[in-house]
Amino acid sequence: MAEQPPLAPDAAAPREGNLDAPTRHPLGWTAPEFWDQAALDAELERVFNICHGCRRCVSLCHAFPTLFDLIDASKTMEIDGVDKADYPKVTEHCYLCDLCYQTKCPYTPPHPWNVDFPHLMLRAKAVDFRRNGAPLSAKILSSTTAVGKLASIPVVLQAVNAANRHKGARKLLQKTLGVDAEARVPDYHSPGARKRLRDLDGGGQATPAGRTHGKVALFATCYCDHSAPGTVEDLAAVLRHNAIPVRLVEREVCCGMPKLELGDLDTVRKFKEQNIPVLAAMARDGWDFTAAIPSCVLMFRQELPLMFPDDAEVTLVRSRFFDPFEYLAERHRAGLLATDFKQSLGKVAWQVPCHQRVQKIGPKTRDILQLVPGTEVVTIERCSGHDGTYGVKHKTYAISRKLARPVESRVQQAEADHFTSDCPMAGGHIAHGLDDKPAAEHPLSLLRRAYGI
Repeated sequence: MAEQPPLAPDAAAPREGNLDAPTRHPLGWTAPEFWDQAALDAELERVFNICHGCRRCVSLCHAFPTLFDLIDASKTMEIDGVDKADYPKVTEHCYLCDLCYQTKCPYTPPHPWNVDFPHLMLRAKAVDFRRNGAPLSAKILSSTTAVGKLASIPVVLQAVNAANRHKGARKLLQKTLGVDAEARVPDYHSPGARKRLRDLDGGGQATPAGRTHGKVALFATCYCDHSAPGTVEDLAAVLRHNAIPVRLVEREVCCGMPKLELGDLDTVRKFKEQNIPVLAAMARDGWDFTAAIPSCVLMFRQELPLMFPDDAEVTLVRSRFFDPFEYLAERHRAGLLATDFKQSLGKVAWQVPCHQRVQKIGPKTRDILQLVPGTEVVTIERCSGHDGTYGVKHKTYAISRKLARPVESRVQQAEADHFTSDCPMAGGHIAHGLDDKPAAEHPLSLLRRAYGI
């Protein structure tokens, strides 16, 4: 790992020589120093001291207010007054959205202070996981493929969906798995997306355009496969309407994002070793990839490449993975996007998920939806507070609701005909706080409706 600069005496110093875009360094998780607790504590103290002198990120999530409260309540009112045993109180509130790195922090590399707060939090989570493991409840909640497959068995599915709506069962779930009794949890569906779309054959003429090769393999994702199969169907329908050959990825397991957020990097590697060879082989055969959940796209475009920077197949897959609306925008730029829209969408309130914002692709969802005549998109660039399990765990549910309130207020103020988010989990979380007035709809579903297909 690169040598880190010393503690910064003045975190308000000018950002001289750092006008370039942030440069992301590899995670460096195979280096022995990465796992050394003393080295980790020293780096936490260094970065926390810089954050204390700046405080620009205080409104992003609960990690920063937690850190600043610890400092302000200490005897010295500086980082040296905070017990290192309290550092995990900060780490547990970071859900690796990356927004501090991408949109707020003035000290990211190439600045010599080299601050990467999300990677530091990931390192702290990983060290803690390897040393102490995780509660059984956390392991179960992050095992999305296994839980989804079990819950989607027809007989089990009905019981699970009924239990998720029963107050008594939800209180029991809160006691056993720590899932807040008030949190919205997804319904499960059978058949799932992969079974519904198994007849997609990818047939047809591929027409390359821009960075796209003109034929797309869908990564269904654990969540959509079992809880939002209709969204994958909508994605397939939109692609086919645009004369793009489409099929499913031949085989897939979880992208690894839930385990990454837990700090279980070894399981992330296991999932990578199952997914990447399949995807790389398809990429060499001319296929591009997309998924209806930004976190899964981000995993292949950023997180895995930063974990495995020297893996040529990871790099190949990264170059072929697109956000759905980014892909459509590439086609539109080449004059290949169908604009035969049949239905206006009116006013749409669009919450931009954090894991889409940090992909640095611009507001492509807005751009495509506004091609529909008579459609206005109100953009809300603020975190939903959900992020995987953070928005359902009893320990953090109240905080996640607090983080979601500004978005909910913006949706209400918009008085829109539709509310949408590219992340179905974020959309559901926000809509839950609004009592489904309006309910959340995926932008792919809105686009399909506009096409009238």
